[in-house]
Amino acid sequence: MNEETRTLFLWLAELSDELGLDLDLGEDDVHAVLDLARDAAHQVTRPAAPLTTFLAGVAVGRGATVGATTAAATRLALSRDETRTV
Repeated sequence: MNEETRTLFLWLAELSDELGLDLDLGEDDVHAVLDLARDAAHQVTRPAAPLTTFLAGVAVGRGATVGATTAAATRLALSRDETRTV
């Protein structure tokens, strides 16, 4: 694990503790969320990245899995025509 990844996971653990969450995000989950943010930013609009990942988090909080949620949101983002404006 490189220094950047180690810093990221330490941050996620610290934030989870601060928010009172008992989460154990694996590398696959983290990469799925980061990929979702990238795809939302590039296919929709840059401000969509944090809001899309927030909505995905709400879905996970309501019982969906990280994998299924990020896959569905990524499919939707990637299905958009790049020339489309909001």
